Amino acid sequence: MLENPTAWRLIPFVTILCTMLLWETLAPRRTRVESRSLRTLHNLLLTVVNSLALKLVPILSAVGAASLAEDYHVGLLHWIDLPIWLDWVLAIVLFDLLIYWQHVAAHHVPMLWMVHRVHHADHDLDASSGLRFHPLEILFSMLVKTLGAIVLGAPPEAILLFEIILNGCALFNHSNIHLPLPLERFLRVLIVTPDMHRIHHSVERDETNSNYGFNIAVWDRLFGTYRDQPRGDQATLKLGLPEYPDARQTMPVWAMLMMPFRTPMLEAEQATGDLSQLGPGGIGGEDALQHGTELQQL
Repeated sequence: MLENPTAWRLIPFVTILCTMLLWETLAPRRTRVESRSLRTLHNLLLTVVNSLALKLVPILSAVGAASLAEDYHVGLLHWIDLPIWLDWVLAIVLFDLLIYWQHVAAHHVPMLWMVHRVHHADHDLDASSGLRFHPLEILFSMLVKTLGAIVLGAPPEAILLFEIILNGCALFNHSNIHLPLPLERFLRVLIVTPDMHRIHHSVERDETNSNYGFNIAVWDRLFGTYRDQPRGDQATLKLGLPEYPDARQTMPVWAMLMMPFRTPMLEAEQATGDLSQLGPGGIGGEDALQHGTELQQL
């Protein structure tokens, strides 16, 4: 796997993405509110920017860090004598838990939310939304995984497998596909389903502050962030952020890149006249305006 990690990542990624895009065409769960082709194009362009950003910072590599930890016998799993299969299982499960808490932090730490809201500003939700992350968030996530790989001392092949699973699950649970209800109810006991994750993209703050998981569904139940159903119907659930009602603010790739550096409260005031809340992390009023102004000055 480590001899050609790009192929191991790319082949499953392209296969799952094409499968989800076809499934969304044949059996969509919801009616779209924006142009599919334009959204997909800009979300894919953002993915290209993210790939270039990672190339510019090669030191941020979870697989590379795991290989380094293995060479120097550093990390918890190198200090505990466990069967190799258990090392792999623990690595995948604990990394998924790490990503869960990173996601929770992205909603509740003001500076992280300013970047993460790029992902939530999308008015539709489909497979391409699973690619819609700001480069700064991608770099931060890779930093978290790099440090986690060193601390845990996970097998590098297991980390590569986790990244493949994470990418595949993100494409799946963001997709606009119709699943038979009995199958959906069964799957969400084990993994995060599209109906489960769609609630997390609701425009309603309490719904956005739920269902943070990406892969394993148990974390939300375990830590009290699970929500079974939205307040309304899945088919009519309004998605996005109230401070970004206009697609021109959320769809072009350059708008997504600039979003963390703009003051969302001013945009919210212009759009709705409401300065009551910035976002689901609970930042509002003067604090929100202050954080937005600080980012503009960076």
